[in-house]
Amino acid sequence: MRISFLFLLIISSLLFSCQSKFNETIIALDSYKIEDGFNLEVIAAEPLLKAPVAIGFDAKGRIWVAQMPGYMNDLQGSGEEDPSGSIVILEDLDNDGIADHSKVFMDSLVMPRALVHVYGGLLYAEPPYLWFVDIKDDKPVNRVMVDSIYAVAGNPEHQPNGLELNIDNWIYNAKSNFRYRRKAGKWEKEPTTFRGQWGITHDNFGRLYYNDNSRILLGDYALPNTFINNKFFTPKSSLDKLLTNDQRVYPVFAGSVNRGYAKGVLNADSILVNATAACSPLVYRGGEFTESYDENVFICIPEGNLVKRALLTFTGDSVIAKQAWQEKEFITSTDEGFRPVSLKNGPEGSMYIVDMHRGMIGHHAYMSPYLRDKAKAKELDTIINFGRILKVAHENSTADKLPDFNALNGSELVKLLSNDNGWIRDRAQHFLIFKEVKDVIDEVKEVALNSKNQWSQIHALYVLEGLNALSFDFLTTIIDKSNSQVASHGLVLLKDFASTAHIEKALVLFNNVIERNEIELDLYLGNGLGTWMYLDESKFTPVMMKTLTRKPDNNTLADAVIGGLSAVDTEVYNNTVIMDSLKHTPFVNKLARTISDKNAGKMNAIFTKEKTTEDTRTSGARMFFQICASCHGAGGKGIEGLAPPLMNSEHVKNTERLALIILHGLEGPVHVNGELYNINLAMPGLIRNDNITDKDIANIISYVTNAFSDKPKRLSTTRIQKLRNVKSFSGMEFTEKELQALDK
Repeated sequence: MRISFLFLLIISSLLFSCQSKFNETIIALDSYKIEDGFNLEVIAAEPLLKAPVAIGFDAKGRIWVAQMPGYMNDLQGSGEEDPSGSIVILEDLDNDGIADHSKVFMDSLVMPRALVHVYGGLLYAEPPYLWFVDIKDDKPVNRVMVDSIYAVAGNPEHQPNGLELNIDNWIYNAKSNFRYRRKAGKWEKEPTTFRGQWGITHDNFGRLYYNDNSRILLGDYALPNTFINNKFFTPKSSLDKLLTNDQRVYPVFAGSVNRGYAKGVLNADSILVNATAACSPLVYRGGEFTESYDENVFICIPEGNLVKRALLTFTGDSVIAKQAWQEKEFITSTDEGFRPVSLKNGPEGSMYIVDMHRGMIGHHAYMSPYLRDKAKAKELDTIINFGRILKVAHENSTADKLPDFNALNGSELVKLLSNDNGWIRDRAQHFLIFKEVKDVIDEVKEVALNSKNQWSQIHALYVLEGLNALSFDFLTTIIDKSNSQVASHGLVLLKDFASTAHIEKALVLFNNVIERNEIELDLYLGNGLGTWMYLDESKFTPVMMKTLTRKPDNNTLADAVIGGLSAVDTEVYNNTVIMDSLKHTPFVNKLARTISDKNAGKMNAIFTKEKTTEDTRTSGARMFFQICASCHGAGGKGIEGLAPPLMNSEHVKNTERLALIILHGLEGPVHVNGELYNINLAMPGLIRNDNITDKDIANIISYVTNAFSDKPKRLSTTRIQKLRNVKSFSGMEFTEKELQALDK
């Protein structure tokens, strides 16, 4: 009997082990359609994930996920400040390409929204902080605060995110005007152009791309931080540009959108017409799709349950985007829970989609009554405990297995600078720098000088920059013998080597560059001239004039030159020969405005803005829930015996009347939508609360009119200040009749 029982126990244990060892969730994709020639696969899903918002890949190619389950658990956004977020590591223990385990790296986080593997550790955002931790045995150690004011508390839609390591060795963010890097063991932070809203990406050259809700693609015509050296000049013609006027989207069913009631938002079939929540663009750099897909941009449209494809055209002084198709998208779905919120190039050349898979994707502070009703009717607020990572691969992909970067030597890393996959090139560059592999500097220089691949040359240049191994003579050789894209980077890096000892060689070099007559080179040559003109204005001013007079009406070129003139802009402006010969050109007009701003002490805003500010509706929502919701209800429907409803109330639609009520209070009875509310209570005003400012009142109005009426409105703090002095007959709360009389 004992033997038989033991035998059964062993057999049952083996069976149980075989069945439960790998926790792979099978998700049907019948409701998804992808472009011909591509495969779409779910590689991780619930219960391994819950509300993923961002991913990154470590040196072994494993996926690390930032999860934000506290976001929009219900229509009121309850639990946002709870420490329910986490960062987990997905593992594929049976090596079949599907994640079967999820390992917690860090939990008890409040709304984590971005991460990137850099410097052998993990940089991650948990507002208001930006943190860096080393990694030991898949555990965080040695946590360092990189930035204590990375983001303000509040709406995740309007807080910095992205953490994109670019080719120039700096880490950039969306919804932020700062960039970061670590050098010699110390973290550096400096201003950069303010970019986008959610998600950021870069192309092979190093230009940055981003977007916001209603504009599917924005970007810079120039390399980051090249045109902003002059703190009193804002280069509006070349940075933060709308790359396409076509904002059309093509969902395959009538989903629920926030302002669906407004004219033109939906078509005759109630299907979304233009983007309203575009986010997370990705320049595909994987090298595994067909050639026609190289440096295409893919864009998340979560409100339309789709992923869009756009084509880029590079002109040298601009970037133009065009939708790949009309009446068609790269990926569509009829699953209203499909919410693509982030895209990433993968280590093996695939594209990865972070699907938050949530019913409500828009923040409650912005939600219209129309969407609340739609969401409730469809029970979208019940789709909350999900999350998926999808992989897009070309059907003819031949990707090799990813090497473990930690196990590679210096020479092996140098060879990877020429890989077809941009993710691998980026990683190889970064590893050579942070591991300080200086014994292969000559090999890196060989790649920079003689590689047939222009992208590998650029990566090699920035390996040398990161290792402090560049020189003036080396860069002049690069500029002389390389194509315009590599030479442009050489010109950018050459600015750090400006000195009187190099003046004559620089003059020869710059005149050679002018002879090439390539607009891309002219931009970066022109941008660097101010540094040299400071050393010898008489010798380098003619070079500037040759560049400008050849293309006098080019706005991007004017931005480039003025952006680099910080040390000599006043001298140039006071030079009547220069100003007369370029009269009526963009250069003169922009320089005049720059000097005016300089005299007035008015800097480019990125140099005075220390942190992002909270959106008014988000601030107003917080105050509403603290002060007003206990009587009017979180959904603005009122509470019997306490307060009338706010939803579609005529007292909400009239912002001045609403301000008077908030300031001075309201005594019943009161009518709302024709119904009498004879509540035997008076709503007290906030005017006697010294802690409530005019801005607070304005924020509450911004939120309330957005949440409880179909026409969001604002009221200026100046007008609110004046309304403080408008008193009722009694000097206490207003009556409805008194408010109505004031409207006349």
